[in-house]
Amino acid sequence: MKKLILASAIAALAANSATAATIYEDKGLTFKMKGDWQVQLRDDYKKANSADVEFDDLEIKNTVIYDLGNDLKAFGQLDFGFKDAAEDKQSGSDLEEAYIGLQMHNVKVKVGKMDLASDEFGVEGAYETTLEEDQFDAISTSGDDVIRVEADFDMANIVFSHEIESDGNDSANGEATDFYVGGDLGPVAVAAAYQTYQATTASKDIDTWGLSAEFDAGIATIGADYSVSDDSNTNQDTAVANLVATFKATDTTKVALGYVNLDSDDNTKDADTWYANVSYKFPSQKNVKLFAEVSSTNYDNAATDATVETDVLAGMQIKF
Repeated sequence: MKKLILASAIAALAANSATAATIYEDKGLTFKMKGDWQVQLRDDYKKANSADVEFDDLEIKNTVIYDLGNDLKAFGQLDFGFKDAAEDKQSGSDLEEAYIGLQMHNVKVKVGKMDLASDEFGVEGAYETTLEEDQFDAISTSGDDVIRVEADFDMANIVFSHEIESDGNDSANGEATDFYVGGDLGPVAVAAAYQTYQATTASKDIDTWGLSAEFDAGIATIGADYSVSDDSNTNQDTAVANLVATFKATDTTKVALGYVNLDSDDNTKDADTWYANVSYKFPSQKNVKLFAEVSSTNYDNAATDATVETDVLAGMQIKF
């Protein structure tokens, strides 16, 4: 009987996925499914490339939650991505997240393949970026052997993660320890993050820290962040700064204007990007969105700058 109920729920999902979230719920077991599909027509920043159809997000997230009583829950998640398969870069799906965990009150402990705590950082608001969103993205923001702890409070969110070294195993991709803390102070949201990362046992640490703030001014939200990495392997610092303003033109339309600056001790890497985008959500279904964006990047290195041009895209996103 339960299999029949589950099959009926999945059929309902296929028929009307925009309204589906909980696929099955009975006797303390909940099965949820989320989707994020984004397809866009893009003429990217590389002069050598022609315009094409890109698949930015083609994700299906499956979550299972067991209520163990006494405010204790067990959960697991599998997140599959299909964008590389859609562009013939691979056959089949890509496992993006796979973890299990326990939740007691407002604290979660997760173990498995997932994002690091530093992935929470940043205010950048572009659909596509030529430069990294921040210095954490430039170093590492996900891992295969991660232990992550999250604590949500009324005014703050605290996240800690550790990527185990896992030397000699197929999943080995460096060791990282990350902290993130963010909170709301009235109309101002502030955050800070720190990471120490070691790519191999033979390499030295890369230390990264960042600060961000967002201010809700009513007619617009203004955000800024700054993150910098100190690479002991090269004895060079690299910093990324973001500034973005988001305006609510109507109840269904938002406009974002942003600027990104990359500043490195290696002057050949210095660059800056500006971007502008508009997003429209359908009034009857806010999970369906149309968007368009234009951006331009300038490199201090003349040879690199000669290979880039204005980036233009337009697309559609559906979530459930």
